[in-house]
Amino acid sequence: MSISSRSMASKTQVGFVGLGNMGSPMAKNLLKHGYPVIATDVFPESCKELQELGAQILDSPAEVADKADRIITMLPSSPNVIEVYTGPNGILKKVKKGSLLIDSSTIDPAVSKEMALAAEKMGAVFMDAPVSGGVGAASSGKLTFMVGGVEEEFTAAKELLSCMGANVVYCGQVGTGQAAKICNNMLLAIGMIGTAETMNLGIRLGLDPKLLTKILNMSSGRCWSSDTYNPVPGVMEGVPSANNYQGGFGTTLMAKDLGLAQNTATNTKTPILLGSLAHQIFRMMCARGYAGKDFSSVFQFLREEEGQ
Repeated sequence: MSISSRSMASKTQVGFVGLGNMGSPMAKNLLKHGYPVIATDVFPESCKELQELGAQILDSPAEVADKADRIITMLPSSPNVIEVYTGPNGILKKVKKGSLLIDSSTIDPAVSKEMALAAEKMGAVFMDAPVSGGVGAASSGKLTFMVGGVEEEFTAAKELLSCMGANVVYCGQVGTGQAAKICNNMLLAIGMIGTAETMNLGIRLGLDPKLLTKILNMSSGRCWSSDTYNPVPGVMEGVPSANNYQGGFGTTLMAKDLGLAQNTATNTKTPILLGSLAHQIFRMMCARGYAGKDFSSVFQFLREEEGQ
C-alpha cells in the first residue's frame, strides 16, 4: 500500500499501544471519531474499558502491526519505546511497508531518531508527536501535539492527531517534537518554582495570597503558573493546589522530563543552570514523598523545608 493511498482509506483501523492515563482517553477519542481501534497494553486490565467500548484487544505490539498500518504509541519512557518498537514482540517485527508509526511518548530525541531509522529499514515511517495538556486535555480531545518527522507525512499524521487534539504543530525533522516538549516543560518547571518561592515570600511578608496573585497577574511577573495553575491552596479553584495536589501533572513525570532536558543539554554542551537546579529540586521532592502529587506541590515542599 503506497503512503499516499493510506490517507485515502481514512476510517480504516488504527493501532494503539499503551493504554495508561494518557493513552486510554486518546484511544477513546479515536473510537468516538469512528476509527476502529486495535489496541494492546502490557497490563491486560488497562484494556478492559476500551474493549467494552468496541476496541479489539491483541496480545502484543507485533500483532497490532500485523493488522493496522497506522499505529500510535503512548508509553512512559525511552526503554518502553525501544521495547515496543524493536523488542522480540515489537511493532517492527510485523510492520507492513508504508505504515505510519506515531509515538506520542515523551522520550529522548536521540531515541526517536533511532526508532525512525529502524522503521525506515522496514519501509515504515516513524514520527515523534509528544503532547502537552495532560489527562484533562486527553479526555476532552484538546491536547497539543508537537510533531517531528518527514514533512510529506504530516498531513496523514494530522488527520489522526486532530481527533485527539486541538493543536497539531509541525516542528521539523524527527526528534524536534520531543525537543519542543522538553524545552516547554523545563520552562514550566522553572516558572513553577519561581512562582512558589515568590508566593511564599509574599505570604511571609504579610501579603494576602489572593491579593499578591492579583498583583502579579497584572504585572510583569505574570506567568502560567501564577495565573492559570497557582500553587497556593485557596487561591484558585479547579487546580491541583485546591485539591491537596491530587491529579494534574505528577512530580515524578516532571522530574523525568527535566532529566531529559539535562541529558540533551549535556549532549549539546548547553548551559541550563536553572533547568539543572529544577531537576534536582523535583528529584528531591520524589524522594520526600511528593512523587504522586502534582508538580505544583513544590510550594508545599518549600514550606516544609523551611520548617525544619
